[in-house]
This record gives sequence, structure tokens and C-alpha cells, in this order.
Amino acid sequence: MLDWELAQFDSAVDDVFGYRAVQVGLPEVDFLRQSRIPYRFSLALEAGAALAADPLQLPLAAQSVDLVALPHVLEWHDNPHEVLREAERVLMPEGRLVISGVNTASLWRLRQLFTFKKTESPWDARFIGLLRLRDWLRVLGFELDGGRFGCYSPPFRRRIWLDRFAFMEKAGARWWPITGGTYAVRAIKRVAGMRLITPAWRKERARRRALAPIPQRSHKNHD
Repeated sequence: MLDWELAQFDSAVDDVFGYRAVQVGLPEVDFLRQSRIPYRFSLALEAGAALAADPLQLPLAAQSVDLVALPHVLEWHDNPHEVLREAERVLMPEGRLVISGVNTASLWRLRQLFTFKKTESPWDARFIGLLRLRDWLRVLGFELDGGRFGCYSPPFRRRIWLDRFAFMEKAGARWWPITGGTYAVRAIKRVAGMRLITPAWRKERARRRALAPIPQRSHKNHD
């Protein structure tokens, strides 16, 4: 599961440009390792984060971040919708958001229902369905920009059983794609009425061209 999700984050953040990127949660894993943004840092209450803070109260200025990564953060927080709202606050217009979570329409959710020890990870989380997450994102002004399901094999602990059901990875992606155990989605923060501002140097160049004198040809009279 971790290998699959890292590959999805690598692909999602590789073409995002800007100045600042933040990973909220799971600081022990670098989900921004392929990002080209120069200033990247992690934020969480767990040990190992570059900045200790609650995802519900990010110590960041509004519209100051170009990329926010939320790997399984929403599932372990009591107020997942408010965490999304806080991510929207700190994101720049047209900023990118990458989220991963466990799919509620999967064998992973079935395993959770029949697990007696709910204190073990990830069965102690509150899984959020993709349709529900999509509605939350739309309310906050985000536009989905792609995503994928993965991890179709049953969540066995023993390697021998995982190997026996490895065929389900390719079969699941082809025949029942929406039943993957986990998902990773990308979203863009849209701002209604936003207008792209042309850089000042372009305006100045256009003004100078408009005011440039047109050379005149001199005509001489010939006898």
C-alpha cells in the first residue's frame, strides 16, 4: 500500500511548480520527495515533523502555499472537513491538493468491519468514501484533477497469501477499478472571478511598442 501511494504522490507532485509545499501528517514518510518546489516541509503533531502543529490550525498565512499533501490525514482527525477547509485557506489560487485514503467500497473496508481489534492501524481510522470526499472538495471550491484506485488484493498479513492473490492487482484495475483498497486524488483550488495578472514587464513592453515611432521614408524629387 505504501509503495503504491508513494508512486501516486510522485506522479501527482512532479509537475507542480511554485515556492512552498507542505505535507500534513505522516512525517516519517516523504510524500513530496519528487516535488520540484524548492521549499518543502512537513507539518504534524507526531515526532519527526519539521513544524509541530495541528492540521486544524495550520500556522501558515492565507494563500501562502502552492501544494498541500494530505496522506491519510482526514481519516485520523475528528474534524476532517475542517482540515480540508484549513488546507483551502493556506493554498494559493490554482494551488494543488493531493489526498490519499482507504476506499470504503473495497475489501479493506470489509476487513475493518470484521476486525475485532479496532485499535490497530489502519483499522482504527474513519474511512472516507471518495464520493463523500468529492462533495466536500466541491463545496470548498476545489476541482478534481484526476486520481486512481489501487491495492486490489485482500489485506492479508502473511506474504504467502499476498503472493497468491497478486493476480488481483492487474485484474482489479481492469475489471473492477472502483473497488481498490486505497485511492489517491488530485484537486485544484479554483477562485471564482479570478483574473490572471500579466507581469508588469510585459505591460511595459507592450506600452513601449505602442509608443514607438514609425520610421518614415524620405522621398526625393528626381528630374
